[in-house]
Amino acid sequence: MRVVVAGLGNMGRSHALAYHAHPKAEIVGLVNRSQVDLQEPLQGYARPATFAEGLALKPDLVCVATYSDSHAEFAIAAMEAGADVFVEKPLATNVADARKVIATAARLGRKLVVGYILRHHPSWQRLIAEARDLGGPYVFRMNLNQQSDGETWKTHKSLMENTSPIVDCGVHYVDVMCQITDAKPSRVNGMGLRLSDEIAPDMYNYGQLQVWFEDGSVGWYEAGWGPMMSETAFFVKDVVSPNGAVSITEDKKGASDDVDGHTKVGGILVHRPSGDQLIEMKGEPGHQDLCDAEAAFMIDAITTDVDLSRHMDDAVQSLAICLAADESIRSGCTITLGDTQ
Repeated sequence: MRVVVAGLGNMGRSHALAYHAHPKAEIVGLVNRSQVDLQEPLQGYARPATFAEGLALKPDLVCVATYSDSHAEFAIAAMEAGADVFVEKPLATNVADARKVIATAARLGRKLVVGYILRHHPSWQRLIAEARDLGGPYVFRMNLNQQSDGETWKTHKSLMENTSPIVDCGVHYVDVMCQITDAKPSRVNGMGLRLSDEIAPDMYNYGQLQVWFEDGSVGWYEAGWGPMMSETAFFVKDVVSPNGAVSITEDKKGASDDVDGHTKVGGILVHRPSGDQLIEMKGEPGHQDLCDAEAAFMIDAITTDVDLSRHMDDAVQSLAICLAADESIRSGCTITLGDTQ
């Protein structure tokens, strides 16, 4: 399977390594808008100067790991060129473009997978299963704040040129909420604040959302980036129901900008009025292992013709919630989610 990877930042390089290692994949091009240092296994591959030149190599599969504002455009162009597509989250910077990508996949019969890395993590799969076993309605308490400086803060500032933390990170954890409750979201509130003069005047680097679901479940999520962020309670993951609670208990996650720490669970505490159960999650996959799993899922979806309709719809739903929070932050109004969201 001929593969082109577009975007060679942290995620793009990890995805490229995953396809390099997969026995059914052959990388034919690595595309980036600027020169970047690559790990030794990737140094021998062709480096097309533009995305169009990458598509001219006639790939069977394109991995889009560029900045968010090009995700929809590149995904559609790749499918129009005859390729199946893996695209990093968020799928697009607005719901209309996200729906265009999905419509293109349906029209052309192409496979489209969105990079929701937690869906491939056995510990997060277990957390979701334990929470669903308790039964709803649920209270979701989740955050991921990152104290960043140096190159990491530089990367965050680049991301915030078109995507806020509440959208970029929030889609992962809102997707977890949606998988647990399996109910439609009804309305969203958001609040945010610009805590640095190093970002655009119309951007904020701290945000929080509140979401209501039709089954009565409610949830909040917060995300902040920058050198001013606190390391205290930067990683909270609780799900509460009338019958108890499920929580991530790992307390040795390292620094808040440690990528491996963002997916690591360590332990799951299941609380019921009758008593507590601590489930130790040993031998958890690291970041590269999860990217390998995403590549394997993508290739399997193509070769075995997996129906990805629900996967694509879920990607739009979590994005719609986070974009509604962004709209609420900017407008100061509660956003009601309708059937078009």
